[in-house]
Amino acid sequence: MIRLVSILFTTALALNLSGQSTAGITGQPDTSFTTYSAYTNTLKTFPDIRIVNEIHSDSVLEKKNITYCKINNRELKLDVFYPKQKSKTPCIAILFIHGGGWRTGNRTQHYPLAQRLAKLGYVCITPEYRLSTEALYPAAIYDIKSALRWLRKNSTDYNIDTNKIVVGGFSAGGELAAFMGATNGLKEFEGPNCNVNYSSLVKAVVDIDGILSFVHPESGEGDDSKRTSSATYWFGYPKKENYALWEQASSLTHAGKQTPPTLFINSSVDRMHAGREDYIKILNGFGTYTDVKSFEGAPHSFCLFDPWFEPTVKYIDEFLKKVFNK
Repeated sequence: MIRLVSILFTTALALNLSGQSTAGITGQPDTSFTTYSAYTNTLKTFPDIRIVNEIHSDSVLEKKNITYCKINNRELKLDVFYPKQKSKTPCIAILFIHGGGWRTGNRTQHYPLAQRLAKLGYVCITPEYRLSTEALYPAAIYDIKSALRWLRKNSTDYNIDTNKIVVGGFSAGGELAAFMGATNGLKEFEGPNCNVNYSSLVKAVVDIDGILSFVHPESGEGDDSKRTSSATYWFGYPKKENYALWEQASSLTHAGKQTPPTLFINSSVDRMHAGREDYIKILNGFGTYTDVKSFEGAPHSFCLFDPWFEPTVKYIDEFLKKVFNK
C-alpha cells in the first residue's frame, strides 16, 4: 500500500508541474546563508560557540571541483575526501548534502565534517546541486541521485564499497538525504541526467535536522505571510495551490520497506524534525533500525559549531559502525 501511494504521488508530479512559478529563479547565487552568517546570528544566544575550521591531515587526500554531471553547459561539481592509505577492504562512502532552504548554502560549509570523517576511514563526498535560484523542484532530487550514481561509477578509484553507500545532510540537505533513502528504487525520481547506467541506492541515511514532511502538522514550511518561504520558491507553488506536490515531495510519503537504517541528529527546534516520530514508526514496522540523538537546547545550526561538532562526528561514526558491523 505504501509503495502504491508513492507511485500515485509520483504520477501527480508529472501532471502538476506545468504551472510552476519561476519568480524565484534569479540566475544569481543566493549567499545569504553561510557558516559565518549562522555564527553571528547564533552567537547572540550562544556566546561560547566556535566555528569549526577545516581539519587538514596527512592521512587524508582531497580532490575538489570534480564534475559529476553536465546539464547543457552547467557543470555540477563535487569534492572527495578519502584516506591516503588504501585499506584492504573497500570503504564506506558518505555523500553529505549542504543545507540552506534549497535556495542558499554551499558544500564548502561541510569540509570540516568531510575531512574528519575521512580521517576516521570513510570516503566523504560533498556535492553541489541546483538551488531554487537556478532550477525548481525536482532538479535538486535529480542532481543528488546523479551524484550517488557517480559514486558507484567511480567506486574503484576511491576504494568505495558499493554496498555501503550512505547519504547524509544538514537542514534542507538532511531533508534531501532522507528523501534519497525513502525513494530507494523509485525510478521516477532518478531524473534523465548523467551516470544513468548505475544505481543510486543508499544503505543508510544520516539526517541532521532535516524535516520528513512538508505537510505534517509539525512542519513550519510554507508560511508565506511575511515573505515567500524557501519551500514555496523551490516548489514554484504555495502549499495551498498544490498541496499534492508538497506531500509528494515529502520523505514520509514514501517511507517503507525500501527505506534504509536512519540516524536522526536533532537540535531543540521541534519544527526541524517534523514528521520524525511517524517516520520512525513506519520503519519500525519493517524492522528497520533507527536512532535519534538530540542536543538539548541546541540551535538549528549546531553541527557547524563547537561544542556540538565533535559529538555529531561521534554519533555518525557509531551509527555506521553498528549498521555495517564495522
